[in-house]
Amino acid sequence: MTLSGSIDFRPKLISALSHYSMEKFKNDLVAGIVVGIVALPLAIAFGIASGVSPTIGLITAIIGGFIVSVAGGCSVQIGGPTGAFIVIVYNIIATFGLEGLAIATFMAGLILMALGLFHLGTVIKFIPYPIVVGFTAGIAVTIFSTQMNDFFGLGLKNVPSEFIPKWGMYISNFGNVDWMTLCVGLAALLIIILTPKISRRLPGALLAIIIVTAVVSLVPGINVETIGDRFGSLPTDIPQPHGFELNMATINRLLPSAFTIAILGAIESLLSATVADGVTGSRTNSNTELMGQGLANIVVPFFGGIPVTGAIARTMTNITNGGRTPVAGVIHAVVLLLIFLFLMPLINLVPMACLAAVLIVVSYNMSGWRTIRAIFHNPKSDISVLAVTFFLTVIFDLTIAIEMGLLLAIILFLRRVMENTQIKVYSEQLDIAEGSETTIHEVLNVNPGVEVYEIDGPFFFGVATKFDELMRTTMGAKPKVRIIRMRKVPFIDSTGIHNLEVLIKSSQQEGIQVVLSGVNDNVRSALEHAGVNHLIGDDHICDHITKAVKMANLIAPKSEN
Repeated sequence: MTLSGSIDFRPKLISALSHYSMEKFKNDLVAGIVVGIVALPLAIAFGIASGVSPTIGLITAIIGGFIVSVAGGCSVQIGGPTGAFIVIVYNIIATFGLEGLAIATFMAGLILMALGLFHLGTVIKFIPYPIVVGFTAGIAVTIFSTQMNDFFGLGLKNVPSEFIPKWGMYISNFGNVDWMTLCVGLAALLIIILTPKISRRLPGALLAIIIVTAVVSLVPGINVETIGDRFGSLPTDIPQPHGFELNMATINRLLPSAFTIAILGAIESLLSATVADGVTGSRTNSNTELMGQGLANIVVPFFGGIPVTGAIARTMTNITNGGRTPVAGVIHAVVLLLIFLFLMPLINLVPMACLAAVLIVVSYNMSGWRTIRAIFHNPKSDISVLAVTFFLTVIFDLTIAIEMGLLLAIILFLRRVMENTQIKVYSEQLDIAEGSETTIHEVLNVNPGVEVYEIDGPFFFGVATKFDELMRTTMGAKPKVRIIRMRKVPFIDSTGIHNLEVLIKSSQQEGIQVVLSGVNDNVRSALEHAGVNHLIGDDHICDHITKAVKMANLIAPKSEN
């Protein structure tokens, strides 16, 4: 693969600053402060749920969010840790440790950079929607499952990462529920649910953390586990950058995980950017956005951070509060940095059950159950892809789910194309307008000894086999000429060319000539590159059916039959 054209790296911040104003800064300032406040509990919760400390969640939001805003291709994108990565990050840490996560994230950043450099920003959008819905819903169920221990105060240690054993442990220990912890979790959950009914501008998650933490800290007799109890005193210094060992053995082991992080990050960031464009009317540069995301994921591992991507909820919060340029995202990162430097001691007091409530709401919002219900009215193939991706995500892991979901979607797509690709056989008379929009009909007389086969659709490996089978089953008396009409063939692959070569050679051995008709420039170029024109002669590749029939009738005149 080669670069098509120049490198498409044009960060939105540069163009935004070229015509910036005080009015825009005021709007960005308000939006950035609000988004920073909203991002605080999410960054902490996502960090803890991913198997790292809340400090790492905040560091990721600060550094990653800053780089995404400075180097990204979307004007309003807010980057940081998201719920979608919780499952994959947790599994990587469990298998390869924190250094393995750093290497996988770094490699994912390189993959994202490559996707942008090779102008694949638009191609990634063509991943089937049922796959996106399936693994997003699967992640939501998995996140929900991980929070039961903290929400109910079960006090379990070494909870299995697998879905079924995890719930088996929950059920067998459900009699150990700590009712005080459960009440704290339910109170936080109610605050988060009811806050939007009062005002959608109020950050429900932050209000829940502030109110519940204050009550737990000030009211005597409420003893529940807090962040400080589990993680100790949290540091207030930015970690010093550190390296990690990278060799081929490590790369081979972590490449599948890195690929999953990259694809998931690309999908989520471009989906977020697309939603933002629909609201603001702006236009995201997809390739620049991928390179900005890639750069963020290359840098954050050196500070111990977890994967970064565009966050739809925080991006929409930015838009609804007036943010219209990347400056708002930069301010959001600065706000988080100030909180990290001066308010971290207060974070120690937050109950774990309160964070569990935050993530339960996040998992509900991620589930997309309304979308799933709508997809169940779609063709069965879409339902199959969604179901397979969902169950593989829940029961196994996201890497397998994405790989198998893509494989199943491709197989079903190819089957659908094969079913819709028609191969017609004509003899004696041929209406050249049949199958087109023209109303002018011209009937061509086809001499006996001439067979016409029309392929309606791409001539790829599946259709090539179908065409070969049709040729074998429909051959009656041996003709003198076979016309293959290809006016509706947009492309031909290597299998199609191979089958065509075999047909031409076998026909020539039987004394039958082959004429190709309606060959477009792309298909003709592929045939010439393979040497098919030398096999049958340039004059036997025609651009219109009238020329092909005229040639065939000269080869097989009526008088000879």
